[in-house]
Formats: sequence, structure tokens, C-alpha cells
Amino acid sequence: MNEELNIPTTTVNGIGKQKAESLKELGIETVYDLLMYVPFRYEDFSVRPLETVRHDEKATVQGKIYGEPVVRYFGKKKSRLSVRLLVGPLMVTVVAFNQAYLRDRLTPGQDVVVTGKWDQHRMTITAQYIKSDREVSDQSYLPVYPLKGNWKQQTLRRYIRLAYEQFSHLLDDTLPNQLREAYRLMSLSESLRALHFPEGEADLKQARRRMVYDELLRFQLKVQAYRKQKREEEEGKVSAGPREEMDRFISSLPFTLTNAQNRVLDEVYTDMKSPYRMNRLLQGDVGSGKTIIAAAALYATVMKGYQGALMVPTEILAEQHTTSLTELFEPLGIRVGHLSGSQTKKQKREQLERVASGEINVVVGTHALIQEGVHFHNLGLVITDEQHRFGVEQRRILREKGETPDVLFMTATPIPRTLAISAFGDMDVSVIDELPPGRKPIDTRWAKPNMLDDVLRFIRREVQKGRQAYVICPLIEESDKLDVQNAIDVHAQLQLAFQDTNVGLMHGRLGAEEKDAVMGEFVDQKVQILVSTTVVEVGVNVPNATVMVIYDAERFGLAQLHQLRGRVGRGAEQSYCVLLADPKSDVGKERMQIMTETNDGFELSERDLELRGPGDLLGKKQSGLPEFSVADLTRDQRTLEVARQDAIKLIASEAFWSREEYVPLREWLEAEGVLEQKALD
Repeated sequence: MNEELNIPTTTVNGIGKQKAESLKELGIETVYDLLMYVPFRYEDFSVRPLETVRHDEKATVQGKIYGEPVVRYFGKKKSRLSVRLLVGPLMVTVVAFNQAYLRDRLTPGQDVVVTGKWDQHRMTITAQYIKSDREVSDQSYLPVYPLKGNWKQQTLRRYIRLAYEQFSHLLDDTLPNQLREAYRLMSLSESLRALHFPEGEADLKQARRRMVYDELLRFQLKVQAYRKQKREEEEGKVSAGPREEMDRFISSLPFTLTNAQNRVLDEVYTDMKSPYRMNRLLQGDVGSGKTIIAAAALYATVMKGYQGALMVPTEILAEQHTTSLTELFEPLGIRVGHLSGSQTKKQKREQLERVASGEINVVVGTHALIQEGVHFHNLGLVITDEQHRFGVEQRRILREKGETPDVLFMTATPIPRTLAISAFGDMDVSVIDELPPGRKPIDTRWAKPNMLDDVLRFIRREVQKGRQAYVICPLIEESDKLDVQNAIDVHAQLQLAFQDTNVGLMHGRLGAEEKDAVMGEFVDQKVQILVSTTVVEVGVNVPNATVMVIYDAERFGLAQLHQLRGRVGRGAEQSYCVLLADPKSDVGKERMQIMTETNDGFELSERDLELRGPGDLLGKKQSGLPEFSVADLTRDQRTLEVARQDAIKLIASEAFWSREEYVPLREWLEAEGVLEQKALD
């Protein structure tokens, strides 16, 4: 922050007390705020030859009025003005709605500049603006600012220009010369001049490049400084045994790890062997083999003499993990325990005693792991599966069950790397981006609702082969506001259609025990078709399920559709996903097409980011994403990576903490409270 500019906006010539109060509605209180209030888009008023304008494109053209303008009135206070205009060799009609006053200003032979949408088929321009040559501004790119209340673009533009002319000489650059020269970046004063009053597209591009890097570097400096402070304050421990012991465990497995699994295992093991506390996010698509990484990490922890804990969101998942880890570890003398809410008091007491004494080496459980009576003998590693299903507080309580245990978060929800290193900036991120060989891709089809009978016949064929099917609906019951299928009605319809088949129903209003009972019947193949809302999205391994039908699929994002699709395809048989959808929007249609084209969750997440934006993708309240003024995580991925690497180097260097050129950035970090360990926002 330039302290000299931390002064009221009333110091700008032409801004009085009333306007200064009004500026506060926009979050502008100081001259610095006013200068840094950047546009979110631009209107291009540069004149173009009409031949270069595409059909339905908005553009600005210059021409000569040919004939008198004609005005027709219709409705209350509505009008349509039309006038002939000679643009180069073309005679076109210009139409302007509700601008009847222009009739007296437009005369035959007059040169005018028209901005509007070009209809090539009708040879018509629907005008937004019609101006004489004298009225046209020298500035062809006009900034458009976010506004509230009675503010007008023209007024705000004028105040920003006044502030820049009066105070731009006081703008100090916080970016050190070394970085500016390395990337050939404009100064802060130059970039603000170009953002507010661009001379052309190239000027604007360079200004934006500088501001994006500046914003992302500052954000990453906050993240890296915060991590450095935490590392220095938290005494970690080496929580892994010798590498050769873990390698022997890996080589004893009945399959070979993929290259991606080996790479991630190296990253996790390096963290566990370091004196710092591990804080790592492991992303892996459904079926990519995250569980074996977790098992290897737990094995390494036990070999060092510590206990490991694995927390999962559902009891059925906890039981499945307990079974698979017991099969892996019991022959090696490692004892696996299980804690869940449904255990009897006697079972729970017995497990708690064995955990507290250290007799149990690895504990698997639901949120029962974080309850008050759970005491570990010497907890060294905490693994949370589907980490977004647990609150921050729940994860913190589990971490505090031991003395600075290593922490590994796992998720099957593919998150674009840009978002992962922003939303989870204080974590290291590992990605398993390769599926084990031999897995059959899920055959995904898009069906219109009028093809429902064909879809039901297909489900019947699969059920007759002894397979099972999921049927997903967006709602639990009928809604007056939404015309979408609901689980209760679909369950009733399918019971009629499949009278010789068990059709189960699961939704969010069922209690935990009821959900587990229904899911248990599906796992045990007592239920062949399971109708459910998205509560089934994260869950269990049912290798016998080969069909996933999703009603009103256009209502879901790509990431969620992919998660639902991942409930099938877990066995040796070919699996199918049917998207029942009749999307009205282009985005909905594109979503369906993308789903049928690829099974790659990370590719889908990148496409979802493009379609929906970062806030929608992670959920605005839960996203943890910073608010950027200029940077856009969808298109500025490469700059984020560069800024992150630069921030890591700077924070780790002695020069950053001692040399004069970095004083502005150090002072900024201090003002942000990062050096006092205030939580990152």
C-alpha cells in the first residue's frame, strides 16, 4: 500500500463529501482504492470496415446518413427509429429502439459512427449508440467498472481520470526491479494508466499481464510465508521406517504400481522422513489406486513404531477399508482396529482400550475417531479420505489426537491444479493422474427423456445377467418450483416396472443407520436397483454394479456427474452410464457431450472450470478461494505456477528477509498479518 495515497477521496479535485460517501458503496474510501478500482471488461469502440464484422457480432462502423430517419411508435413510450447508412460500398439499415430524439440530430449527408449488432442476412445494424464524428472519444477502448446504486460509468471514469492525473506520481512500485526486468513488466503507474485509459489491445494486454502477476505473487507470498512460519513453530517428526521395508511391502503386492502411484509414494515418503509435519493433499480419480498409497504410508508409520488412523465419511466405507487393510496387514503382524458409531458399548470399549495401549497399530473409522474418549498411544499419521466431507474443526480434532502427526488428505474429486494450489495453498498437492492397466472405460451415453423405455429395457437386460444398477435423481420429492424427477416418484415407477426385482430407495432425509442398511442390502446384492439422490456420490465399492442412470443430468456439474459415474466400473464387466437429459442451454448440451467424450476426471475438471468458473466449481462459501481483482484462475494458470515458484524461492531466500529492494513486499506481508500467523483468508 502506498501510504501517501491512503487519504480520503475528497482530496481529489472535483470530488465533494457527498460523492465521497457515495464512493464508499463501491468499497472506495481512499485515493489508492480509487486508482486500484479496475474494470472487469472493456467496450471496443474502434472503427472497423463492415466487411470484417461477423454476423451477430457487435462492432463500431463509420458511415454517411442517406435519407431522412423514420420513427414508428408502438406500445407505451416505445419507439423504433430507422435510417439508411452508406458504409463503404454497402447500403445498410440502422435501427435504434427508444431513441426517437435522434431523428432531429441525424441529417442526410452527415458522417456518423454507429455501435451495434450486425445482422448480415437483413443488412441491418441494431444500434446501441449513434454519434456524430465530433462526439466520438479519442479512447476507442472504454473501461466498464462494477457499479452499484445510481453510479454511471461516465461519472466513475471521470473521477478515476482526475485521481490519476493528480496522484499517479505518488504510486510506488512494490515489485522489485529484478522481477520486473526478468518478465519485462510495466511499472504500477504505467499498468494502471493502461488499464483505465488503454491506447489499444496490446497496451491493455501488457497492463493486465503485470497486474495478474502482481496479484498472484502477493497471494503466493502470503501462502508461502504462512507455511514457513507454521513449519518453524510446529516440531514435526520422522514418522516413516526404512525405505527398504516399505519397498518390500510394495513388492509383496499381487500387482505392480503405476508410474503415477510410484511418483506420489515418493512424495509422501519424503514428507514422512523429513523433520517437518506432512500436510499433503492426494488427488486421484475414482479407481486410480489412492488406497494403496494410504496403505503403504500406514505401513511405513507402523514400521517406525507409530500408530496410523484413517477417517472415512461412511460406516460402510469404514468397514470395507477395515476388511481390505486387515487382509493386507494381518499376515505381516500389523493389527487393524475399527471404530464406528454403530458398535455396542462393549465393542467400543474394547477397541478404545487396545488403541490407547498401542496394541492396535492402524485404526479405521468414521467421525467416531474424533470423539472425546478416543486416546491414541502414539499417533504418527492421520489420513482423511474424501476430506471435503469433514469440517475443518473435525479434521483439526483428529490431528490433535497425537503430537504433530503427519497429515494426508485424500479426495477422488478431481480439482484443477490451479484451484488446488489456490484453495489448498498451505498444502502440498500430489496427483495420481494414471489409471491401473486393464480397467475398462465406462461406456457413457446421452439419452433424451423420450428414450426412457429403451433405458429401462437396458437396465432389465443387465439385471437379468445378475448385475446391479444405480438410478440417481436430483430431488427427494416433488417440487412446485422445479420440473425435475424426484427419487420417491422414480422409486414408485421402477417398482411397478420391475415387479420381480428388489428396488431400494436412499436419500438424505434417511438417518445414518437407515442409509447404511439400504446400502448394505445393495452391497450384499439383496437389492438389484438402487434409486438414490446424490448421497451415493461418495461411497462404497460395489463391483457387481454395472449401470448408472442419472435423471435430469443437465442439473449437475461435470465433476459431480463424473463422481456419480465412478460408482460403477469397479468390476471386471463392462459398465455403462446413461445421462437422461434434455438441456435447454448451450452449457448443458456441452456438458453432456464432454461426458460422452472422456472418462478422464482431470480433463473434465479443467473443462468444468472453463464452463462454471472457480467459485461455482468449489462452492463459493466453501471454496477458500481468494478474491482477485484482475487475475482469473481459469485463464491465468501458467502465471499462477510462475508466481508460486517465485514466491517459494523468495520466502526461502535470505535476501528476501534482509535486502532493501524487498522492503515494500515485507511491509505488505506484515500489514496483512501473515507474519503474526493470522489465518489465511
